[in-house]
Amino acid sequence: DTGLELIEGMTFTIEPMINAGSRHSKLSRADGWTVTTRDRRLSAQWEHTLAVTADGCEVLTRRKEENF
Repeated sequence: DTGLELIEGMTFTIEPMINAGSRHSKLSRADGWTVTTRDRRLSAQWEHTLAVTADGCEVLTRRKEENF
């Protein structure tokens, strides 16, 4: 058992974050949503939303020019 079982119909996001400085981050107490690096260095974030299907998954936010 490795954790949560993915079941057809579920959706989730994968959101990598690339940081110029430390990998350590913090969640804003003000809005409970905004994430910054603890050292306040520049960072970038990208995400895709996936849906679990009977055959695997579908990337719902995939652009035409993206191939995976």
